[in-house]
Amino acid sequence: MNGIIIINKPKSFTSFDVIAVLRRLLNQRKIGHMGTLDPMATGVLPILLGDSAKFQIYSNNHDKNYVADLKFGITTDTLDITGNILSETKSSVNREELQKVLKTFIGEIFQVPPMFSAIKIKGQKLCDLARKGVEIEREKRKITIYDINLIDFNEKNQTAKIEVECSKGTYIRTLCDDIGKKLSVGAVLTELRRTKSNGFDIIDSITLDSIRSVCENNGEKNFILPTDMLFKDMSSVNVSERQANRLYNGASLDISRVRFNKKFIDQEILKVYMNNIFVGLAKVIEEKNELRALKCEHNFDF
Repeated sequence: MNGIIIINKPKSFTSFDVIAVLRRLLNQRKIGHMGTLDPMATGVLPILLGDSAKFQIYSNNHDKNYVADLKFGITTDTLDITGNILSETKSSVNREELQKVLKTFIGEIFQVPPMFSAIKIKGQKLCDLARKGVEIEREKRKITIYDINLIDFNEKNQTAKIEVECSKGTYIRTLCDDIGKKLSVGAVLTELRRTKSNGFDIIDSITLDSIRSVCENNGEKNFILPTDMLFKDMSSVNVSERQANRLYNGASLDISRVRFNKKFIDQEILKVYMNNIFVGLAKVIEEKNELRALKCEHNFDF
């Protein structure tokens, strides 16, 4: 079984917990996911079934949207409310200065990954070291914050809710901590919900409870999206059955024999269809005047 399921991940579940549940419900061994969510986080978690997982590397939309709650005047070792408190400060942030600070994070910025993360350095996960009380130096990483909007602010409780549009690799916990540092009072993430991921929206998602109910009635295929949904913005080309068979077997096609409704662009990756059925992906190699197969779905039936 190939395809994509957009899960609305529940709180307290790890991303691997979600995969374990789906393996049992769908009797599917090959399952992957796009973009890990912490146990405290909820929201969009795209799940890839079967061969769809092998197509992930060709997806060019890795941007994400989050809604995050934060509280000022507190810092923890995990940068979220689940961690051990490191400091508590009387905070008197007002809306105007918060909005001013939020604007300074829009654009390309650098983040230091948190110790409590799954990033590996020299073969060791940072979170495993952090649980042992070990902290090591981490290199800054460049990420992009496309926009930050202040949804709500409670001056009395010193809490805020923000919406963040960002690139792959952004840690919202780190962003909240950095906001707190810039305000000189500290801040901690208290709630996190991912509303968009890799081109998929929360409205496209389904809960694990709903999946359990659907599977009991053998209706699981109704919520599985096709693999080509990973490439919504990618141009496509239609080929004949014979050409599709050649690509499926790893051969290349002569570009001059392929019908395409626009000019070929060298190194461009295209979605390939036969009779409006997704076959796979191929790349334009202008130097050799060929369309080279990249990846095909193994259960494609000629």
